[in-house]
Parts: sequence; C-alpha cells; structure tokens
Amino acid sequence: MSRTLQIGLVEDDPTQAKVIAALIRNAGMDCLHYATELEFRRRMGPESIDLLLLDWNLPGVSGLDLLRELRQTNSALPVIFLTGNDREQDIVTGLQAGADDYIVKPARAAELAARIAAALRRSAPSQGAAVIEDAEPFGFDLEHRRLSLHGEPIELTDREFDLLVFLFQRRGKVVSRETLLAQVWRVGPNVATRSIDTYVSRLRKRLGLQGDSEWRLEGIYQHGYRLVRAQLDEPLPLPLTDPQSQAD
Repeated sequence: MSRTLQIGLVEDDPTQAKVIAALIRNAGMDCLHYATELEFRRRMGPESIDLLLLDWNLPGVSGLDLLRELRQTNSALPVIFLTGNDREQDIVTGLQAGADDYIVKPARAAELAARIAAALRRSAPSQGAAVIEDAEPFGFDLEHRRLSLHGEPIELTDREFDLLVFLFQRRGKVVSRETLLAQVWRVGPNVATRSIDTYVSRLRKRLGLQGDSEWRLEGIYQHGYRLVRAQLDEPLPLPLTDPQSQAD
C-alpha cells in the first residue's frame, strides 16, 4: 500500500499558492491548499495532512497566532513557516512559538523538499514503537503499509491504516478521542468532528472487531476507545455503553 504524503498549505496569495503547490507535487507529494485561516479550520476535521506550510501574513489573523493555537492544543502536526518575512526576530519568534522550521520565500524546490522530509523525520514515532507483534490473525507490514487478515490482503485507506496501527500499538489501553485527534488526525481537540466514530465503525465492520471475533474494539463511555483481544485482556472496570460510538 503506497502512501503519498499530504502537505497542507495556508497561503492567501493565489499566485504564490500555485507555484508552491507545483513544487510540492513535483517532489512526489500532494498539496492541500487553504486560502484562509478559516478554510483551514473548516477542513482540518475531515482532511488529513502530514505537515503544514504556513504563511505569516494572513487575512484577519497572523500565521504566528494560528501556530500558537495549534501548539496550545497539543497538536503534533509538523509546521514550517513559508513566508516573505526575513527579519531575524521573526524567524526566532516563529521557531520559539513551535515551528519546526522557517523558510524565506521564494522557496527553492530541492530545499523545500529536503526541509519537509527533515521535519517529518523528526516528528515520526520512534522505531521501537513501530513494531506490532502478537496480532494474529492480523499481519502488519509497516514499511509498505500493508495489512493482511488470515494471510489475505486487506485494503485500507491511509487514515484507516494509521488508526488501526495506533490502536494495536496501545492494545488493552483506553485511548481518548483527544489523543486520537492529536496523534492520528494531527489536529487539536477543539476541532468539531465525528470522523473518529465513523472510522471506528468502518474498522469494526470490515475487520470483525464488533465483539464476535478474536479482537474487539470497544467504545468506553466518556473515555474513548480500547482494542482488546477477546478472553485474553482483563475487563476494564469502566462503563462500555456509548450510544454514539457503539451505534454501528
């Protein structure tokens, strides 16, 4: 299962956005363009991006304020400023506010691709956490992002695969919606979305995680979700009734 990196771009200048998007796509990545901060907020729930390129000067708000808000909500999303502001103090302020890097326009193709790759490497989970064992009848090929069930390949979307891997890496533990938003969706917990419940429902139905198979994906009321192996993991002393998450 090949996966194309999704790069978000918050840029209000349509000409600049077109040029930057072309550089990103020529480097083998996809670009999701947000013309305003409001459009970024509206689309961040249903859409998934791996990294955000952020302009400093935006209509009605500064990119710096948007970055600070992302960091205050514990968003793990890598952010690179891509701006015409070349003052040393702006660069220092942006990095201190939580930016992973700072690029002064005009962006050069090779440098932009290299800095994106470096930021993604720094934000990637440690290799030790990227091992899934004792998951039978499921088999994971994390390098190629492939899943099998009883030896048969199962096609999942990128988001479904990321969510399933995250839950298996934390099997037996309750994972909150806030954690899933921050670590899988890479957005803050203030984003209004029911996407998590939709994806959980899909995984349950497609992979038999509804309680009648070897693995069960439970909705823990007011706490989040827990993936357990039936009859092996100890029951959790928390109510499992969650009408919204269990209504499949």
